[in-house]
Amino acid sequence: MQHTITIKGTVTQFDWTNPHTFIYMEVPNAAGVAEKWGIEGMSPNYLNLNGWTRHTLKPGDKIDMQVHPLKDGRKGGFCSSVTLADGKVMYNLPHRGPY
Repeated sequence: MQHTITIKGTVTQFDWTNPHTFIYMEVPNAAGVAEKWGIEGMSPNYLNLNGWTRHTLKPGDKIDMQVHPLKDGRKGGFCSSVTLADGKVMYNLPHRGPY
């Protein structure tokens, strides 16, 4: 949780499940090859209080995501925020200023 990166890609699946949500997406690497990422989010109840619904993300949506990456380098981590195609920012964690 001490390191944050931005990934940009296409949503392939959004699991609105307890105890945590998951966002799966394809993110192009430096060579332009799509890599599969799995990002954990807060619970549906918590996200709902922050304006999310089970329909906030759909397969095919292009998003930017602030992620606390996994320490072992695998393609995953914990979502901090998502910027939708229209520029709206959806926060996964309590927002206390710029990321």
